[in-house]
Amino acid sequence: MLARLSPHANLWLERDEQVVLSRWRVRLLEAIEETGSISGAAKRMGVQYRLAWDRLEEMENGLGVALVTRQVGGSGGGGARLTEAGRDYVARFNRFAAAVDAIVSAQFEQVFGAGQHSP
Repeated sequence: MLARLSPHANLWLERDEQVVLSRWRVRLLEAIEETGSISGAAKRMGVQYRLAWDRLEEMENGLGVALVTRQVGGSGGGGARLTEAGRDYVARFNRFAAAVDAIVSAQFEQVFGAGQHSP
């Protein structure tokens, strides 16, 4: 018997052929909101701080809007939070991704069947 198959679809949004949002980038934004910092988000995502910073800059430049407010460190430490626009983009992308996933799942069931029997 073959292992049970499950469908997955990679999804991203581009502007001028440059990625501005993707599932990974949205998870990064969510991690920034949850941890309160870019460094905390990078650690959670298992990437270098520089990569997280670069992707955030690419998103903001590509979308033309600030997604994160940054507080410079000091005795109390720095921090970062999503702006209203950042929260809005996360919510809209997640709704779009859920809709795409539903379509992919339905198409998968139609093509491969619910039982996914061996050929």
